Amino acid sequence: MGDEGFLTTAEVARRLGVKAETVYAYASRGLLTSVKRPGRRGSLFAAEEVDRLAGRGREPGVVEGIRTRLTRFDGDEVSFRGERVTDLAGEWSYESVAHFLWTGELAERPAFPESAELAGLVRSATGALPATARLTDHLRVAVAVLGAADPLRFDLAPEAVRPAAERLIGVLADALPGGSARGTLGARLWPKLTSRPPEPEILDAALVLLADHGLAVSTVAARVAASARANVYAVVSAGLGAMDGHYHGGASTLAYRFLAEARENPVDALSERLRSAGSIPGFGHRIYQRRDPRADALLALLPENPVVDLLLDQLAGRTDLFPNTDLALAAMMHAFDMRPDAGEAIFAVARIAGWVAHALEEYGEPGLRFRVLN
Repeated sequence: MGDEGFLTTAEVARRLGVKAETVYAYASRGLLTSVKRPGRRGSLFAAEEVDRLAGRGREPGVVEGIRTRLTRFDGDEVSFRGERVTDLAGEWSYESVAHFLWTGELAERPAFPESAELAGLVRSATGALPATARLTDHLRVAVAVLGAADPLRFDLAPEAVRPAAERLIGVLADALPGGSARGTLGARLWPKLTSRPPEPEILDAALVLLADHGLAVSTVAARVAASARANVYAVVSAGLGAMDGHYHGGASTLAYRFLAEARENPVDALSERLRSAGSIPGFGHRIYQRRDPRADALLALLPENPVVDLLLDQLAGRTDLFPNTDLALAAMMHAFDMRPDAGEAIFAVARIAGWVAHALEEYGEPGLRFRVLN
């Protein structure tokens, strides 16, 4: 028997909004039934039983009603359709992983399509933006323009959505302000972020690692839009809107600023953050308990950073304050002199693959299923 209909401990904890230890406490009290499967570590729990527990004493929520086969959390590991994300990042391009998320087929894929005409159309619109506009501002305008330019955008069949998404992502990368390049998405995005010599394999790995992360707030927004049968451009716009905040897409910018402060005196910067905010940008995570595997994978690809190393030494006794992907993105930005908003742009472009995958799932569900009030 497969694992369909069952959740890992990490997924149960996230759905219930509790720690993993609390999930085991529920099991010991008979509120949940744990299941062991031969050949795999950890416990599994029936999703229906978890949903019943989640719904006690309150109206059913949006997240509790979502079933996805895309991303799973098992302890401090995360996988796309059963493949560990850290393995995919080392072996496959973003284009291949996006197609894998959309279809379940893992194979070499060509670069996303180029369109000089569409890129020019986007630049004519974004050219009116002020100099203070961030790259994510350009992305939001670009998505709206590309949607308006696609007369067949309301075709929600997978055979229509997938090529539209490929074209959308490719044009977004090409139309952003900055230099131009050909190749993988990482190669095309690199000159938009920095004038340093290209190392696109690192950026490609970052894009894969960030392509999806389960039911994050932006993904829920994208799925709710898809439940209303919004087209793929509107779905991506919903995701971009939800990620435009310091709790989500903007977290890498906060980590970038913190690392800039820490260059002068890491210990003082750490002390000031603990005193004034009680938290450290780029450290800890709501889902992972002791490590963020995506951050570990990306940091391993970067040049040595003495500031990061010193911060890790200072926080070695705090098992809850481990580096997350926001810190890894910030470290990459500093290592390659990327523009200060590069992390947000990388996150946004990467996550489009996941939003589209979730939209394709949601199109197969009953429409408007998240409406709970008349």
